[in-house]
Amino acid sequence: MQPTRVTASEFQSAFGALSDKARHEPVVITKHGRDSLVIMSAEEWERLKRRDRHVGLTRELPEEWVEAVRNAKVPDEFAGLDAELK
Repeated sequence: MQPTRVTASEFQSAFGALSDKARHEPVVITKHGRDSLVIMSAEEWERLKRRDRHVGLTRELPEEWVEAVRNAKVPDEFAGLDAELK
């Protein structure tokens, strides 16, 4: 199912009804024909935020962690995968 799409003007005129709708499904607000904003329930926003992941670079890790990974033994059942990296 496609989300409801409305222009910014339409959203302004029907704020109450569209806010209620956004509690159950995302409402996309367009500006100059392009998607601009998505209104959704606070519950959905929190659910999405919980899925966020932190991405870091290996060069930012403490050296002892890097050494621990370098020296770790690959379990026998994954030896084939380890060979692909060499």
